[in-house]
Amino acid sequence: MTLLWINLIVVFMCAFLARYFSTQKLAAEAVIPIIPNKPLIFGSLASLVVIAGLRTNIGDTYFYKHAFETNDFEWADVAEQENVGFWLLQKTLKQFSEDPQILLFTTALITNVLIVWILAKYSRMIELSLYVYITGGLFLVSMNGIRQTLTAAILFAATKYLIEGNMVRYFIVVLIASTFHQSALVLIPIYFIVRLRAWSVATFLLMVIGVAITAGYEYFSAFLFSAIENTQYGYYSDFQEGGASKIRVAVTAAPLLIAYLGRHKFRKIFPYSDVIVNMSLMGLVFMIVSTQNWIFARFTIYFNLYQLILISWVVKLFHPKDQRFVYFAILVCYFIYYFYENVTTLQIEFKSVLDEFLL
Repeated sequence: MTLLWINLIVVFMCAFLARYFSTQKLAAEAVIPIIPNKPLIFGSLASLVVIAGLRTNIGDTYFYKHAFETNDFEWADVAEQENVGFWLLQKTLKQFSEDPQILLFTTALITNVLIVWILAKYSRMIELSLYVYITGGLFLVSMNGIRQTLTAAILFAATKYLIEGNMVRYFIVVLIASTFHQSALVLIPIYFIVRLRAWSVATFLLMVIGVAITAGYEYFSAFLFSAIENTQYGYYSDFQEGGASKIRVAVTAAPLLIAYLGRHKFRKIFPYSDVIVNMSLMGLVFMIVSTQNWIFARFTIYFNLYQLILISWVVKLFHPKDQRFVYFAILVCYFIYYFYENVTTLQIEFKSVLDEFLL
């Protein structure tokens, strides 16, 4: 975990200084009043890419490396591929190197560049967004579910189209992303939901649906798994690793509760808040359902990125004299959660190609 702790410190400090030495914008130019210092933001990005790109373990990393090494990626096989985008990426990379580390580094580069770019554009406090990106567990997930997190980052890059309601361009991005992971197609119907006004009847209906699915999970799962049994996700019906923890649900719900209580002020200081809140709310709905089966937490990857934007505005919803306390409370609470999840519960042992140089 040593490198992960160092990464957390470097990323947070660079991002904090990037906001401290930011450039002011005119109020008429954009909703976000500042432009973070680009060299310092690059420092945060570089740390994320290096740590993720040079790892040798974590989750499914071994299986991605093994598949890269053993697959010849012949053009004759392209028609049989269900995730042709990711297959083409691997084929291209293998023209340059047989070392699977090139796949890990490239996916880490693309994923983190897209995520940091959008966060720098829409986050009010970029250091909080990146801090929660790490301590909330999403950075670690990016090193486990490589393909799906890469897909989520591509979709996240289309936030502008989602906010502006540019349906054609957004759907084009969704279709491109689906060539990496077909589950991205779920964003097409969700587009119409998250474009609605936050905290409307539709919003609360979503919550009711999530709770209802959880309560009637036995019937819902039987219907769902029978519907996908002949697809590439059919094996999910045999997935028996329990459900997500209630603590994770609470962590996901807390920023949304604050956003609800300060919803009127939030809409004034951040006109894009409806879309951001609704995407975060979709993540909470999937997280509630995942308490019955962890597999549904995979879908939260697409929505939790928006919670990183949400958390960066939460501080500004409080009275100015209370904002410093709230800021540090977020840092402390997420640090405790990070320690609990990764050290106490998961007992993460991080390894990288840098280990031999550090020993």
